[in-house]
Amino acid sequence: MKKKKSSIVGWVWLIIIVLVITGLVRHFHIKNFNVVKPGVLYTSGQPRGMDYTRLLYKYHIAAVVNLRNPDEHREHNWYNEEIIWMKDNGVKYIELPVEKNVPSDGIPDTESCRQFLEIMSDNANLPILLHDGSGKKRVAYLAAVWMLKSGGFDLQETMKKVEKIQKEPLSEQEIEFLKSFVN
Repeated sequence: MKKKKSSIVGWVWLIIIVLVITGLVRHFHIKNFNVVKPGVLYTSGQPRGMDYTRLLYKYHIAAVVNLRNPDEHREHNWYNEEIIWMKDNGVKYIELPVEKNVPSDGIPDTESCRQFLEIMSDNANLPILLHDGSGKKRVAYLAAVWMLKSGGFDLQETMKKVEKIQKEPLSEQEIEFLKSFVN
């Protein structure tokens, strides 16, 4: 009987330890965070809580570019938290809404690409965190535009990085989009 009781206590402790570790990993993990080019461009999903502080102190983020449309964040607390944190810490906040709709599924239009390249060309903005809700499609496309036009990456490097960011293989439409930026 004593052996069974100590076995149960052991399992309870193991579950507690796993839950604590899981909580710590989630607490210190920025959703879909990727380094495109150190000191220049980073991508992620929506930061929360202490993520902002880590982004500032570990990566020295000077500007945050939010790709969400207003209808994606109206009445959500993360938006207010983000705006207040940016103001309080002297981080530039830039909204560059990119539509997330079918069939393009977030492939940016020419004007969005131009605006993002302009933002990236201003050294006062660097390093930049580019984010939306998930940190996958829209951020991958705009990061790719910069990589091909100004970042010194070739098509193959860019395609690998985009697949890593969006965590899935490129579609034909996405490959054609990337090829359109190759000089």
